[in-house]
Amino acid sequence: MVFQPIDPAPPPRRRRFKAIPVRTLVPNLITLLALCAGLTAIRLAIESKLEWALAAIVFAALLDGIDGRVARMLKGTSKFGAELDSLADFVNFGVTPALILYFWGLHELKSAGWIVALVFAICAGLRLARFNVMIDDPDKPAWAGNFFTGIPAPAGALTVLLPIYLYFLGVDNGLITVWVTFFYTLAIALLMVSRLPVFSGKRVGKRVPPEMVLPVFVVVVLLVALLISYPWEVLSIGAIVYLACLPLGWLSYRNYQRKDAEAAATAQGLAGAPDAAVPPPPGAESGDDERPARLN
Repeated sequence: MVFQPIDPAPPPRRRRFKAIPVRTLVPNLITLLALCAGLTAIRLAIESKLEWALAAIVFAALLDGIDGRVARMLKGTSKFGAELDSLADFVNFGVTPALILYFWGLHELKSAGWIVALVFAICAGLRLARFNVMIDDPDKPAWAGNFFTGIPAPAGALTVLLPIYLYFLGVDNGLITVWVTFFYTLAIALLMVSRLPVFSGKRVGKRVPPEMVLPVFVVVVLLVALLISYPWEVLSIGAIVYLACLPLGWLSYRNYQRKDAEAAATAQGLAGAPDAAVPPPPGAESGDDERPARLN
């Protein structure tokens, strides 16, 4: 008997990963740039360069507003990008504003100031976690996409820094005390985790009429120029106007709910109408009622 040598097993093939399209990298790079801006703001706040720290926060907020739109425009959305965006938002708009406020004035309250800074950062994290859970809710109506639940993290960060804007404007320090900042920070933190409906603005700007292209360019350039030339005035007015418009979002949300309730009541009334109001099916007049009912 002749024994044949056993052929060695072929070497295991290396798992080849698919190449990642560049269009999925661009939004993530924008998010990472925003995260770098937020971390740099912490360093600038430690070095008492509050003006530049606030500028870094505003820059991070601008990048956060465009990374999602760029991802949808390039069709480069991914689960990795969504998780990275949430992590960057927690650092940029939860941890960084809390530390800036603490280094600026809350440290004078010692433990109380640190506690309210912790509360704001934690509320920002809880707000982002709730947003990630609710984003895939299949039961919410289509119009609910026009609203956030609670103040979003970027808006909360830019709004909670209002006392520092007013400080740089030279407002009387007797009005902006550390205790006023304490309670104001706590109020913004609670608004972030509240159930208050807030306009999202996600569906604004997807389509621009041709006749509005040039005016939009002019308005954007004007806003950027004003922000660079008069940063504290623009940021203060923006924060105050945003807070003043919060009740409008609640009223609009209630209006949508009322319309849904009226539509549901109308549909229920039609469903409960007597069968005589429903026209008979074709052929019912020709003696078909003598046949036995059809089993389904």
